[in-house]
Amino acid sequence: MPSKVILDDKAIQRALTRISHEIIERNKGVEDVVLLGIKTRGVPLAERIVKKIYEVENVNVQYDVIDITFYRDDLKKKSDDPVLNKQLNIDVENKIVVLVDDVIYTGRTARAAIDAVIAAGRPRSIQLAVMVDRGHRELPLRPDFIGKNVPTSDDEVVHVNLSETDDINCVVIEN
Repeated sequence: MPSKVILDDKAIQRALTRISHEIIERNKGVEDVVLLGIKTRGVPLAERIVKKIYEVENVNVQYDVIDITFYRDDLKKKSDDPVLNKQLNIDVENKIVVLVDDVIYTGRTARAAIDAVIAAGRPRSIQLAVMVDRGHRELPLRPDFIGKNVPTSDDEVVHVNLSETDDINCVVIEN
C-alpha cells in the first residue's frame, strides 16, 4: 500500500513550536530543564526544540543524546560484554528531564529511556515529548507533550522523516 503523508514540513514545525511552548508553560520557564533526545530521530527533534525554546526564552537549554539499547527489554540475547549507555554530558540530578522521541507505540522505548536516565542520576521529574502518539500501549505510559495523535492499526507503520536523517521533513503512515 502507498504511504500517506500525515504531517508535512510546516505541520512538523508548528507541532514543535507548540511542544516548545508547552514545555516552557508546564515548567514555568526552563530553569532546571534538560532535554534528552532518544536515538535516532529523537536527537534532531530535541535539537529543534532547544532552538525554539531559545527563540522564546533567550535561554540555551542543555541537551544530550541518550542511547537506550542496553535498557531495552525486547532484545532476545544481550551481549556477554554489553556496551553501557555512554555517560551523559549533562547532569540529570534534581533536573526536569524531558525525553524526546519521534513515535510512541508500545511504550517500551520510553520505559527503557526512563531506566537509562535513572541509571545516570535522580531527576526531579521526567517528562516525555513525542512527535506522534500512535496508541497501542503495552505499558502504562503517557506522553506529556504530543505533536499529533494518530490512531493506527497494528499493521500500520508510522515513519517520522527528518531532514537531518532522511533529507526530507514529513510524517507518513504505511500499511
